[in-house]
Amino acid sequence: MSIEPEAPEPRWAVPPVGGWTADDLDTLPNLPPHTELIDGSLVFVSPQTVFHERAIDYLKWQLQSVAPLDLEVFREFTIDVDFQNRPEPDVVVVQADAVEGLQQTRFPAGRVLLAIEVVSEESMTRDRETKPVKYARAKVPHFWRVENHDGRAVVYVFELEPATGAYTSTGIFHDRMKVSVPFDIDLDLTAITARRRGA
Repeated sequence: MSIEPEAPEPRWAVPPVGGWTADDLDTLPNLPPHTELIDGSLVFVSPQTVFHERAIDYLKWQLQSVAPLDLEVFREFTIDVDFQNRPEPDVVVVQADAVEGLQQTRFPAGRVLLAIEVVSEESMTRDRETKPVKYARAKVPHFWRVENHDGRAVVYVFELEPATGAYTSTGIFHDRMKVSVPFDIDLDLTAITARRRGA
């Protein structure tokens, strides 16, 4: 009677003393896609929902279509906040000169104009509490949080208050979102959850 060999257990990266650094994200082998670094710890994403995917797609393409030529819009791209924090906003607007080459894997936070997080069940605390604090400390001037409220997209908009260095709410938008900063934007938020019509 032969004995089947036991399947090897997955090998998890063991963090060094003091935690991982922003540079480690580019060199650690076998990391799942969209791994983030928060306070020196690796954060893995859970499977995404249809709402999450649609919201990211819609916001990326809508912002890209109206952004001034000196700005670029990316989805799911990490930014360097500091040596132990390299979060990955769902959508990010950066100054065009932040793009240095096609092999680039991150942007410095100082070149980021807007960070957007689409909240999922497992990321709620990070997106509502942890990441906004880190983006504000890195002086990212604008932050949006997008949530699914009973099948409807709601966008919470924040702007950095220079005297306090913290975000202040500048609006909560349902159905339609119209703002003039960081540039003129007019969005039909119902398009995020609307079903596509047949041909």
